[in-house]
Amino acid sequence: MNALVVPPRHRMLARGLASPPLLGRRILYAARLVVTAGIAVIACVLGAPRDALAQAAAPAAGAFTIADGGLSLEAPQAWKQVPPKSRIVDAEFQIPGAGPDDAGRMTVMGAGGTVEMNIDRWYGQFTQPDGSATKDHATTKALKIAGCQVTIVDVAGTYKDMPGGPFAGGQTIQRPGYRMLAAIVESQGGNYFLKFYGPAATVAAHADGFMKMLEGMVAKGN
Repeated sequence: MNALVVPPRHRMLARGLASPPLLGRRILYAARLVVTAGIAVIACVLGAPRDALAQAAAPAAGAFTIADGGLSLEAPQAWKQVPPKSRIVDAEFQIPGAGPDDAGRMTVMGAGGTVEMNIDRWYGQFTQPDGSATKDHATTKALKIAGCQVTIVDVAGTYKDMPGGPFAGGQTIQRPGYRMLAAIVESQGGNYFLKFYGPAATVAAHADGFMKMLEGMVAKGN
């Protein structure tokens, strides 16, 4: 009887299939691939919600509150929160202009007095080139936001600036060509003022952002 002759290639395959060490290594390698893939899937499933929750929990860069935390607002992204120049200011933002000397400023603070008294005080901080009454060049608008009465004042002219506030003893700086957008928010805890002023071009460029910030105000718990 003639002996069965197995071609070299088939002999190698036969030895490979019959070799326990080689088969074991292949199974172990496949198992490692499955475990690695499983770990990657679990990491994606568990990691994504954690990242999302962390981002949701982190406050926005321009977020701030008034009325003892009862009302939340968010300043435009381009506005930079800076330390207040005056001790009576609760929060302060620097608003970019066309150049370093064109930056605007927004201050946030609470104060007493009626709405009318404070509006008249703001009119008194401006003079007109022709000597006319600033009140005749200003506009006011009343809104209802987050359950609060909000009065918006828009006034322009030469601004009598006191960067350090009325109690800092600093010199008043006359700033011609300035404009101010200001809001008085009447909350249950009193009146709060958001006062944005600077060169007229800077205020005009950021007027929509100021209004969007106010209209986005929300009461705590909402």
